Formats: sequence, structure tokens, C-alpha cells
Amino acid sequence: MKAFPKPLTKEEEQKLLSDYQAGSTDAMEKLILHNLRLVAHMVKKYPLSYNDTEDMLSMGIIGLIKAVQSFNPQKNCRLATYASRCIENELLMYLRGQKKHDKTISLMDTINADSDGCEIILMEVIENHEDDPYTHIEQMENIKKLYETLSSLSKREQYILINRYGLLGQTPKTQQELSTILGISRSYISRIENGAIKKLRPFFL
Repeated sequence: MKAFPKPLTKEEEQKLLSDYQAGSTDAMEKLILHNLRLVAHMVKKYPLSYNDTEDMLSMGIIGLIKAVQSFNPQKNCRLATYASRCIENELLMYLRGQKKHDKTISLMDTINADSDGCEIILMEVIENHEDDPYTHIEQMENIKKLYETLSSLSKREQYILINRYGLLGQTPKTQQELSTILGISRSYISRIENGAIKKLRPFFL
């Protein structure tokens, strides 16, 4: 993705959106150009052949164009957040049409429910993020993938990782604290922790 222009800052994006709403086609072109790496970032999540990738990039760009044309700057989110929904929709429609859609992690997946019982969509978690939205999207995908792959570990391995790194709302603990809780040596805790991480690593390659 190095060939693509860098993402716009919040201020640059707001200026271009304002210019686009005022009728500037140049502003629209820049908004699309500076978000092309988002398309490439999302397409690479799918295990595809070269030809499929070319088609997916084309569909992703269509989704990006639709996002720029329909985005409401008054909403409390960045264009990249909204565009991710539009791009994802185009990609999934294409994959369904090709009958090649598998269980790839989707940014539109339900990950939980709030206190009122309403579904929380993965993308909604990052809507108010002010930093590089592409990096944060990848972080959220990795977090979701981590929770999904924890079940491949033993109960003890799960317990140690969850409590060592503060997953699932737990307070992070030191190896020595876990050693006391579980009644095993700190070095054994370390071996279990390292072994569990090694088992999870292939899921993130």
C-alpha cells in the first residue's frame, strides 16, 4: 500500500468535504485518491487469486465512490469509517454473486450488545476514533480475531492470557500474581504463556 497517498488529516478531510459539497469535482477526486489504501486494506483480508483481487479492488473503489457521494459530514465519524461500510457492502455483494463468500471476519459483524440490548457492530466501536482510522480498523479486527481464536487453547492457557493481558475486562496481572493464584511457579506460567501465544500466532499471519 506504499504506492497510495497518505490518509488525510481530519482538517484536510473536512476542507475537501466542504469543497466537494460546494461543487468541486477536484475535491471529490482527492477524497477518493487519499482513501484508496483503505480499499486495498480491506480487499487484502480476503484470500483471493490475482484476478479476483483485481475485481475486488474495482468493486471496493465503487463502494468508496458511493461513500464519498453519500457521506454526511455532520455525522460524528470520519469518512473512512463510513466508507468502510460502503466498501464492505460492495465486496460482500460481489462475493455472494460469485458464490465465493466464506467466513471471513466482517466489519459489520455483531460483537456484543449494549446495556439496552441493542446490537453493537464492530465498525461502530471505532466511529469516534480520531487517529489513523486504517490502523485502528486493523487493531479492532485483530482484537476480534483474538477473542475468536482463544477457544482453541486449553482452559489454563485461556485463563493465563486473559488475566496477563487484561482481556475481556479483566485487570492485567503479573506472572508472579498468576503464580500465586494458580499455585505453580512463575517460570511455568511463562512457559504456558509463551506456548499459548505461539499457538495463536498462525492465526494472525
